[in-house]
Amino acid sequence: MPIGLYVSVPFCRTKCTYCNFASDVFSRAVFDRYVDRVCADIHSTPETVFRMGGLVENEIDSIYLGGGTPTVLDSQQLERLFVTVKQNFRLLPEAEVTVECAPGTVTPELVETLLKCGVNRISLGVQSFVDHEAASVGRRHKRTTVLDDVTRLRRAKIENINVDLIAGLPHQNTDSWRDSVQSAIDLAVPHVSVYMLEVDDDSRLGRELIAGGTRYHAHFVPDEALTADIYESACGQLSDAGISQYEISNFAREGFGSRHNLKYWTRQPYLGFGVDAHSMLASAKEGWDAVRFSTPGSVEQYVANAPLQRTEIDSRGATEETFFLGLRLNEGMNLGLVRQRFGNAVVAALVPTIAELDAAGLLEWQGDRIRLTPRGRLLSNEVFERFLFGATTPICVPAS
Repeated sequence: MPIGLYVSVPFCRTKCTYCNFASDVFSRAVFDRYVDRVCADIHSTPETVFRMGGLVENEIDSIYLGGGTPTVLDSQQLERLFVTVKQNFRLLPEAEVTVECAPGTVTPELVETLLKCGVNRISLGVQSFVDHEAASVGRRHKRTTVLDDVTRLRRAKIENINVDLIAGLPHQNTDSWRDSVQSAIDLAVPHVSVYMLEVDDDSRLGRELIAGGTRYHAHFVPDEALTADIYESACGQLSDAGISQYEISNFAREGFGSRHNLKYWTRQPYLGFGVDAHSMLASAKEGWDAVRFSTPGSVEQYVANAPLQRTEIDSRGATEETFFLGLRLNEGMNLGLVRQRFGNAVVAALVPTIAELDAAGLLEWQGDRIRLTPRGRLLSNEVFERFLFGATTPICVPAS
């Protein structure tokens, strides 16, 4: 089976206040050392896969450069990453090749580089089309910036464009949110991602909200009920415009679902390179389903070649993952396929849980098909927890 490749570029022009990713603002002097490390890791893929105890194909049908903001790299650095991938893997002709871009970085020079590298899909981190909302969380673009970027991409024949939006930003209300969603619809992009603001202590805004403070416009953040309401309103607004929800946070016109991200939700194999990048491969070890491994979460540790974290996935762990990943998809899961893969006893043991969630209005259960209800999608974490049997313990494995 062809695999997907993810490359993390954890560099930003500015750090958004809501961001809880392993990304930050760094001196450009760090960029070359980082790209060197990533390229070295790509070259050493066979040795790494062997040490991790995985199985891997040489063919790839998706590449995803995420971040951070990959487009803060210069043309030579971006080209080097793509050349290194193509030197070590066979990129299938129909492959989906995505790069995340911050609005305002899509210059004519960048577009030329993207085309040269074979990029055919762009994900724009818009978050809000309302200028004061975007500015309140540290975004540097304006609505007109996004319009100009999309026009420039389309002139270059890059039509497969995603727009990210976040429900729950400071100053957001029902009307301003509807305007943001409508702006994405009016742009006629084929894919829209809608995320609800995460409140945790891994971001500056999250910490301020937890503390009850007023920095970073925290006192203007909508409450959880309003955030849930506007998320649900976006589901309807996008659906009415022909942009159908296919996953909790993702909406697309027919034929434009993210093929790379579908690998994650359907447990297809993928490799990750760079800071805080994760991989999942079939296990080469008899009796085990898969192996997952990940890189360090800081640039300093990663460049210093710190150890990878490795977790072996047995049949029980694979069953858990099948449910909490598969249920993210609107189409849900086929219990008949689960029986074929893991046995009748596994499904039989989960029938009481499924029946209880169905009765609570969090799952729809028809025949062998189960799927989240709209309410279940809002409470998805609580639903997923019901399908967990127990935790697995990661193992530290030396990087070389």
